[in-house]
Amino acid sequence: MEPNDYGPYPYSPINRRPKWKWPNGARLAIWVAPNLEFFPLTRPLAANPMAKTPEKAPTIRTWGVRDYGNRVGVFRLMDLLTKYGIRATASLNADVCDQHPQIVEDAVKLGWEFLAHNRTNSVWLSAIPPDEERDFIRYCTERVMRATGKRPQGWLSSAMDETWNTLDHLAAENFLYVADWVNDDQPYRMQAGGREIIYLPYSYEVNDNAQIVSRFASIDDFELMIKRTFDVLYREGEDSARVMAICLHPFISGVPHRIAGLDAAFRYICGHNDVWWATGEEIVRAYLASDAKV
Repeated sequence: MEPNDYGPYPYSPINRRPKWKWPNGARLAIWVAPNLEFFPLTRPLAANPMAKTPEKAPTIRTWGVRDYGNRVGVFRLMDLLTKYGIRATASLNADVCDQHPQIVEDAVKLGWEFLAHNRTNSVWLSAIPPDEERDFIRYCTERVMRATGKRPQGWLSSAMDETWNTLDHLAAENFLYVADWVNDDQPYRMQAGGREIIYLPYSYEVNDNAQIVSRFASIDDFELMIKRTFDVLYREGEDSARVMAICLHPFISGVPHRIAGLDAAFRYICGHNDVWWATGEEIVRAYLASDAKV
């Protein structure tokens, strides 16, 4: 898209949109988005969000914390989601397919959906030479497809970092939806490169990385955030459909002292009727089949 002061879609205040509903009259569509990520030991990681990135690798402690998520935490999250019958939509770094194929194998067995999510979380799209970005996106897409048996329909950029060209490349590669923009509670249509791509609401609020790592919230704080966000969107969804994303990282929510808080939040939500636990593609296709005009 061309650089512009506003996005590649018309401004649409939510109180002026047509009212519409999810299938079977559900008020709220909820998707759970575990981030399955790989960080190479050869690239340094900052010790905390306020610190500058060290100049030299290996940064053993900060890397090891993330590796715990891939060795242990992700399987704890899988068990919890299975307990509640929730099919996740995992954002998947392409390099996880090579480095940790067992994670992908288990997620496929559980029927999870997959978003393409860069090659590694250590390299963002803005660091890719412009003439290589589309090939980079295509590589990630094809690697995820080979590993999972299905072409990913959605894209989430590492750190939700895009360039002016990203949406054009995603549309040209026939992606159905993108989740980077964190600016709405309903899906909407974007125009990119003369084609349409749908925004699926993702969250930088109901997100354990943003809250627990960057803002130093406790798991009790995060549990309460999930419940309060649900309460508001569930109430608003009685009038017109809403989407809630619960965005997780195995190295954060998958540790022993936090998993019970996540369990309590899921148990609370499951105590309500007219809630649709869905995958990203299911939500987007239901939106396109609805009476929504935005």
